[in-house]
Amino acid sequence: MTGALLIAGLLLALLWLRQPLLVILLAVAAVVHLVWGKGQLDYILEDMWVSLDKELILSIPMFLLCGGVMTKGSTARRLIGVAQALTRPLPGGLAVACVLSCGIFAAISGSSIVTMLAIGSVMYPAMRAAGYDNRYALGVVMAGGSLGIIIPPSIPLILYGLVTETSIVDLFIAGVGPGLLILAVFAMHAMVVNRKVPTQPFDLALLLRSLREGMWALLMPAILLGGIYSGYFSALEAAAVALVYALVIETCVHREMKPGQFYEVVLEASKLGGTLFPLLAVALSLNLVLTEHRVPLALVEAMKGWIDSPLLFMLLVNALLLAVGCLMTSGEAILILGPILAPLAAAYGVDKVLFGIIMIVNLEVGFLTPPVGLNLLVAMGAFKQKFGLLVRAAVPFILMMLGCLALLAWQPWISMALVR
Repeated sequence: MTGALLIAGLLLALLWLRQPLLVILLAVAAVVHLVWGKGQLDYILEDMWVSLDKELILSIPMFLLCGGVMTKGSTARRLIGVAQALTRPLPGGLAVACVLSCGIFAAISGSSIVTMLAIGSVMYPAMRAAGYDNRYALGVVMAGGSLGIIIPPSIPLILYGLVTETSIVDLFIAGVGPGLLILAVFAMHAMVVNRKVPTQPFDLALLLRSLREGMWALLMPAILLGGIYSGYFSALEAAAVALVYALVIETCVHREMKPGQFYEVVLEASKLGGTLFPLLAVALSLNLVLTEHRVPLALVEAMKGWIDSPLLFMLLVNALLLAVGCLMTSGEAILILGPILAPLAAAYGVDKVLFGIIMIVNLEVGFLTPPVGLNLLVAMGAFKQKFGLLVRAAVPFILMMLGCLALLAWQPWISMALVR
């Protein structure tokens, strides 16, 4: 009891002092080691080393590099060309093309921000030039980008699998149904809202030319996801294949990526990794100590004494995750709450894979909610728009995503039907 009060007091003090998450996690890990662990702070370093000594962690920088290579190259532009040729005759065809492009690119990059910037830098000016409402164009680009964390391969799904010891492949497979559901809802909304925007006739020659130019880019998600779902690739092998494929295509086939640009990609990925990996190391080491001393089990027993209804538990957890998504990035929330909430969900009969998908979709909403919605903040700089306008633009898409979240919790088969 004394240790729990000490941790709670320390957390409140550090939050009040506005300390970075790494400092908070290190302080909490130190207290946990002193109170429940072996009483020596140098064991933190040992646990951090053990925690990071996992091959699967290598998939994260590889997917980051892969997304960066395709963003610097022409993959995004070629995917957009195919999507535009397919959706020309549809009401709101350009907006539907934006959603489809985001969905396909998300299946390669695994990152929300990379997806939004790669597709949005082309589609936002195109929609504005075609007469689309500014607020809608901003909203669909930001919301489409958020598909990057639910459509596999997804870096947040990898993080969740690491901290909860859940199969990454099962998480990837379970993410397909929810990703397609949200993509379909966004596309139907685009057709309804933009039904008065002039359409263009279907052009078979344009479609064939776009398919020829985008053939190698379209093969990427087919090879990547097909290898994972067939069991031919592990998540780590898929990341390595994706990176090599992207490099070969952009440098040898498309020939639109220079060595200097690859240096920039490596630099940007290193910066992201330098931010993420210290947090991951501390969070995993903390998880080791808590699991060793059966803290999650004690928490499960205490929670069951207060809440005996699985439905009430899920309602409270969803409310918590939506609130957390407004204040933390998805990675931070997963590292802190994943090891705590996943055992609780399992105790109430919720499969860890399903709970992972529900958690990720909740945090996906957080990409569009102030004050720490990353897509809002990045879009403000990328598209030179006011923050208030971006928030208003995101509201309809937030409501749609909440509706999809409710459907996923009500009908688990949408996520779990393909999981073996």
